[in-house]
Amino acid sequence: MATPSELKAAQALLNTKCVLFNAKKPFVFTSGRISPVYVDIRRLIAFPQERNMLMGMAAEKLSELDLDFIAGGETAGIPYAAFISERLNKPMLYVRKKPKGFGRMAQIEGCMDEDGKSVILVEDLQTDGGSKKLFIDVLREAGAKVEHSFVVFHYGIFDQSVQNMKDLGVTLHELTNWWAVLDVARENKYFDEETLESVEFFLNNPDKWAEKNAHLADTKTA
Repeated sequence: MATPSELKAAQALLNTKCVLFNAKKPFVFTSGRISPVYVDIRRLIAFPQERNMLMGMAAEKLSELDLDFIAGGETAGIPYAAFISERLNKPMLYVRKKPKGFGRMAQIEGCMDEDGKSVILVEDLQTDGGSKKLFIDVLREAGAKVEHSFVVFHYGIFDQSVQNMKDLGVTLHELTNWWAVLDVARENKYFDEETLESVEFFLNNPDKWAEKNAHLADTKTA
């Protein structure tokens, strides 16, 4: 069951259309997977009222942790790391996917001169968690202690997501997930019941949903 804070965050993402439902014309991702739901957390930066509320919630959640640095992953994690580091008055870093290729050849921007500092990786969202490994490995190779990761939105439907983070020795923190979004959408009648039932089917079994609805997809990728 979603918590009040997860529902509040979900409401903000629905209001700003950072999350979309379309069961009759599925979204097609670059991987080829089709989905009746799509999330674009990058869009949130254009809505100061909702952005400020959600970043305040994030800062409150993370203030309980013993952190030295807030690190954003290139590129979507960078603005959220900046917003959170400002609220927590913590130094910020950002991590590139690859060294920049000139000058210092830096892959981490900012200044972390001592080993053993506690760094949290901030990203916009998490699906299965596989992409987090690159950033975490880079930070650890630079001497950081990385035990936590934060995302605004966690899909929350892939079993391997939490396990992948456990395998990395990292605890995942989130503001909300698809289950909370579905609860809010249903409670407030954002979409018709047929769409909501289709989305719920997808959230419970993405592969079966895709097999059943493959005929609805076109070749345009999200």
